[in-house]
Amino acid sequence: MDLGLQGKIVVVTGAAGIKGSIGETIVQHLAKEGAIPVIVDRNDRGIAYVKELQDKGIDASFFKTDLSDYNQIEQSVKSINEKYGRIDALINNVGVNDGAGLDASMDDFMYSLKLNMVSFFAMTKFCLPMLKKAKGNILNIGSKVALTGQGGTSGYAASKGGVFGLTREWAVDLIPFGIRSNAIVIAESWTPAYDAWIKTLDNGEEKLKSIVKKIPLENRMTTPAEIADQCLFTISEKSSHTTGQFITVDGGYVHLDRSLLTE
Repeated sequence: MDLGLQGKIVVVTGAAGIKGSIGETIVQHLAKEGAIPVIVDRNDRGIAYVKELQDKGIDASFFKTDLSDYNQIEQSVKSINEKYGRIDALINNVGVNDGAGLDASMDDFMYSLKLNMVSFFAMTKFCLPMLKKAKGNILNIGSKVALTGQGGTSGYAASKGGVFGLTREWAVDLIPFGIRSNAIVIAESWTPAYDAWIKTLDNGEEKLKSIVKKIPLENRMTTPAEIADQCLFTISEKSSHTTGQFITVDGGYVHLDRSLLTE
């Protein structure tokens, strides 16, 4: 299916993660569709990712930014404006499940909010004039943790809950400008970070098997590619009348009846 993303300027935060991470996978899928990916991240991997794409003749850019610092975000967005002058879609993807729980310091809790939620507000606020110009749209990457809780990660849970609230608030706010705002809900996705977490556990293999067993559709984890495909469809004009939605890509993990899992 041609999603009509050719030449579209798509800004993706947190997209300089390890190869195979959700943000990096989104960027690769955008490039395949002929879009122009703009990576906003603090990690210098973004330089190499953009060079790889440019070597293939694909237009792409990297703006090194500490997304916990709204002043850096504002400066990077100014640079994006100078280079492109418009934004067709903003994908707020950055997210770190940092384990800032009730035993964390106030500084750690506040940092979690800054990175995982305030960055979404700052990016959207500063990108808004360019989004209005292009009649673009916003896609926020959320987590099932905001809906189910997890334990030991108050900062991340609060942030992602806030992200869902902002998603619907912006959907209302931006109706007069024809700008859509949606969120993707991710549950158990096999990313490099998930793999690294499993390897820290003494019973990692057993833990992984117990999680996979609880995913109703095909008893397997969601791939980053499946999430990227849903993201691209949602920002495209194929989803032109979809706004204010939380789109869950999880094989039924969060919402389907637990009786399905009875052996």
